[in-house]
Amino acid sequence: MALLRLAARHGRLLLVLGLVAGIGLPGLALAMKPWLQELVALLLFLAALRVGPDRLGGGLRAGRRTLGLLLTYQAALPLFATLLCLWLGIAQHPMAMAAILMLSASSISGSPNLAILSGADPAPAFRLLIFGTALLPLTVIPVFHLMPGFGAGIAVLWSAARLLAVIALAALAAYALRKSGLVRGDPATLTALDGLSAIAMAVIVVGLMSAVGPALLDNPTRLLGWLAFACALNFGAQIIAALILRNSPLPASDLPALSIVAGNRNIALFLVALPPQVTDPLLIFIGCYQIPMYTTPLVLRGFYTWLKRPLE
Repeated sequence: MALLRLAARHGRLLLVLGLVAGIGLPGLALAMKPWLQELVALLLFLAALRVGPDRLGGGLRAGRRTLGLLLTYQAALPLFATLLCLWLGIAQHPMAMAAILMLSASSISGSPNLAILSGADPAPAFRLLIFGTALLPLTVIPVFHLMPGFGAGIAVLWSAARLLAVIALAALAAYALRKSGLVRGDPATLTALDGLSAIAMAVIVVGLMSAVGPALLDNPTRLLGWLAFACALNFGAQIIAALILRNSPLPASDLPALSIVAGNRNIALFLVALPPQVTDPLLIFIGCYQIPMYTTPLVLRGFYTWLKRPLE
């Protein structure tokens, strides 16, 4: 338990160490890749266990508010970005395609864990993860229709359905453990779960960085350009969403998690739905995108602490 408390206290540092290991030890990163799906399932299970059945059930009943925000995130914003890029004539540029796909994607599986490490309530992020993944095959259709090179929106259905099944199994297993009393919701247990989540995220990011180490050696200038773009897109989306939501009637305690989801999207889901000529240039973006994603608790924790304060 002492080790888990230590991991919970220094979770943000663990994420940075995971990023460094993924870049500096490409052999280890490649060895981790086959285990990514199992690690994602573990993250979802720990997040559901941390949230607890009562708060998760209460959150799922707040469906109208969650649906409205999701339609803004996954339908209105990517559609606006697509129309803007088409009007400017840059829709086929790799960075434009990366931005459109990022905005079209649902939340990453680790968004509740990022909320925990940022000192925020993970329940709103878990709600957006569930609903967003369920609606993804529908919300992507307008964007895929307008971008002919993207292929058919229905192609993403299988990946979304599979992730949704994993989320459901993780939530059910966590529900059973919490209801049975084997895992309690006392502060010591929650701290231990936070430590486990931090360790799991630090391990998983090693595998996700497998493409970045080789790119750093092959073409560092190109890599830095993509990294700057990924950071601007991720952090920018979080900050803009937070400032807009701060003036909404949503509870202040929900705002950090809802803002984290705005910038941290599961763009990797689209790899199975898009042709290679679209995905190949995006692989370096997906690798770079992990850096702002996993440094969110370090870079924006102070911002999210400020965000939870009531408006004066």
